[in-house]
Amino acid sequence: MEVFELGPALLFCPGDRPERFRKAAERADAVILDLEDAVAPDAKGAARDHIAASDLDPARVVVRVNAPDTAEFEDDLAMLAGSPFRTVMVAKTEDPSALDAFDASFSLIALCETARGVSAAAAIAAHDRVAALMWGAEDLIASLGGTSSRHADGRYRDAARYARSRVLVAAGAHGKSAIDAVHIDIEDVDGLAAEAADAAASGFRATACIHPGQVATIRAAYAPDADALAWARAVLAAAEGERGVFRFRGRMIDEPLLRHARSVAARGA
Repeated sequence: MEVFELGPALLFCPGDRPERFRKAAERADAVILDLEDAVAPDAKGAARDHIAASDLDPARVVVRVNAPDTAEFEDDLAMLAGSPFRTVMVAKTEDPSALDAFDASFSLIALCETARGVSAAAAIAAHDRVAALMWGAEDLIASLGGTSSRHADGRYRDAARYARSRVLVAAGAHGKSAIDAVHIDIEDVDGLAAEAADAAASGFRATACIHPGQVATIRAAYAPDADALAWARAVLAAAEGERGVFRFRGRMIDEPLLRHARSVAARGA
């Protein structure tokens, strides 16, 4: 499975709002057409019809389907089978065997957003159809019987921070990408910027969002600043004439730091 690469800003769009599909796709690096939480139960059938009729570029579309243990899941699969869309986000993934419902033509983003899903993150990441893992804070806390994923100052509570880290590490351990959760406070631009910058520095490949106004902030956070990019390119150039550990601009450089530099250079390409 190739590494999941659509770009850093992935924008959710309700599947029952087809008038928003094209604009969402134009504003973000990819659009996530949602059949799950963003769509009322009595509108899910219409949402499937709208997605099936969409002429968006399949390479920039993710379809989020309902959880495998729901009655809606089979209908979602049937719709996808007749559509051109092959990148699918599976809501509330908890059991990797449930992903066997998808054939090898699909590339899956497993959404680990319950206590069971987070606990099984490593096994889910090992599934050969999974290209990426994403985590979700609000459903996780709800699955634990909690009431809020964040403190009053906006910081994640420890349970959410643990889940975020566990999903990131599980994805990395199996060579898969990790996607950071949405920032639901649309007005909190500074909080989103800090969170997305931390996500990029920690190794997440993308951040999902719920409003087009969040896209620019996420893109800026994932793009390395000019100084970081210049340093990365310079140290990689210097490494071409070195063997093993070497000194560069007052710092000792070894392979882990070169890998950091390669990641920065890749984001700046």
